[in-house]
Amino acid sequence: MSAPQRFTRRRTLGLLSALTTFSIAVAGLGLGNFAAAQSKPVLRIGYQKAASTLVLLKAHGALEKRLQAQGVEVKWAEFAAGPQLLEALNVGSVDFGYVGEAPPVFAQAAGADFVYTAYEIPTPDAEGLLVKKDSPIRSVAELKGKKIAFNKGSDVHWLVVALLKKAGLDYSDIQPVYLAPADARAAFEKGAIDAWAIWDPFQAAAEKQIGARRLATGVGAVSHHQFFLSARPFAEKNAAVLKVLLEEITKEGQWIRANTKEAAAQLAPIQGLDTDVIEVSLKRYEHIFRPIDVKVLEEQQRIADAFFELKLIPKKLSVKDAVLK
Repeated sequence: MSAPQRFTRRRTLGLLSALTTFSIAVAGLGLGNFAAAQSKPVLRIGYQKAASTLVLLKAHGALEKRLQAQGVEVKWAEFAAGPQLLEALNVGSVDFGYVGEAPPVFAQAAGADFVYTAYEIPTPDAEGLLVKKDSPIRSVAELKGKKIAFNKGSDVHWLVVALLKKAGLDYSDIQPVYLAPADARAAFEKGAIDAWAIWDPFQAAAEKQIGARRLATGVGAVSHHQFFLSARPFAEKNAAVLKVLLEEITKEGQWIRANTKEAAAQLAPIQGLDTDVIEVSLKRYEHIFRPIDVKVLEEQQRIADAFFELKLIPKKLSVKDAVLK
């Protein structure tokens, strides 16, 4: 590894502090050198358990069947959230992944070499700011001085920033508590935090299981796009593979929209949630995907600019640099 590469690696780990345990896991799995050990091309897809479209694509096996004809093997790797997935993309452990709005901004600021490949149309109702059912807090403005938990560098990081601005508060007016979803849920139930910013299906699960109340959602504050990202070297050399992958993702999204109840039933044992919770979650996403366009890149640029102004990323970004020319 060259000196510039080592520097990029250190910068990435420094910015995405939630990833301190991930590199150990990668080393233990041997994913970094996995493709080199194969006798045929491999497509390595990173996904989150909450990413229902990819979870069902994996379960149904249609992608494997199509790519088998091209001599391409498909491998899947699960991650807790978008920042962890993008760390894997940056170190060469996966070729393709699905994340929210903010992770690509943090990753690009850390020097990750990826490209935006496609996006899901806006799903602002699929994330929200929760308080306990008996909380006296009735507006975002009342969170001044309060503790808000969220996964650092995730899409709800941007949700918090946007909701505070809409309510006339600065980011410095609240106490951010950076926790992954499972840890945040535990802190929320114990009353160790005042509010929790989270996405579905975790949001729907908290509403159903513990009566959490949505203080605010992304509606009217953020677009909450979901993005499909590719490692730049992979995208440059594997346009045909990505074409097939995006076609199958689109078909899966169409199937979910037409068969929401069945999709929820299939996801229930995989995601470990009740079918009715998953059905609520699925209805809050659109499952409609589009190629990257100028408008969505402009929205990403606004997010990047906001994070730079708040000194949450170390440099000003040009989001369009993360697109194949």
